[in-house]
Amino acid sequence: MYVHANAATSVDGKLSTRRREQVRISGNEDFARVDRLRAQADAVLVGVGTVLADDPSLVRHDEAHRASERADADGPPARVVVDSRGRTPLDAAILDGEPTTYLLASDALSADRERALATAGATVVRASSEGDRARVDLAAGLDALAERGVDRLMVEGGGEVIFSLFDAGLVDRLTLYVGSLVIGGRDAPTLADGEGFVDSFPSLSLEAVERLDDGVLLSYDVA
Repeated sequence: MYVHANAATSVDGKLSTRRREQVRISGNEDFARVDRLRAQADAVLVGVGTVLADDPSLVRHDEAHRASERADADGPPARVVVDSRGRTPLDAAILDGEPTTYLLASDALSADRERALATAGATVVRASSEGDRARVDLAAGLDALAERGVDRLMVEGGGEVIFSLFDAGLVDRLTLYVGSLVIGGRDAPTLADGEGFVDSFPSLSLEAVERLDDGVLLSYDVA
């Protein structure tokens, strides 16, 4: 599977404020770029923290052009939530029924909650870590998605899941839009949160730099 992580941050690397409130960082040009990336993907993935904070639908910003963008595809990209315990609200926009929504869960998800999420529109895929059955094994989860036809995966955050994917060596490409604002705050989420790297860091190769709106798009290949 080809995994493309994409995010937008402030110049100080923040995804949103310390209150985890959604902040408009991108402009119309970058929104259009993200829509094109979604159109090329088989599925779009976020962590449950993003669902709880932003309630995204993970569909195009401009619905009118979806059909033409994916005229050669089987339909709109599936949606994926990494949600070990099933915290996704039953009325979340990501569970609106179209397109398919996969929920990658661990054994910490109760049978009752799994049934409720399935009724709300989720397709639950269990992928527990061998070392911690309450955590999702992302490699196993992506393998399960590949078995369901997902060859190209776009990751849109948040910082915890992006860090975990880098930590597992699963990211092939990173595109980062840096907007012209400062958010600040030691508790504000960043591009890659989690435990952080200490001795060994992901190896990135800068491929391109492009100005979009009033910001800069950085494109990296990941070794």
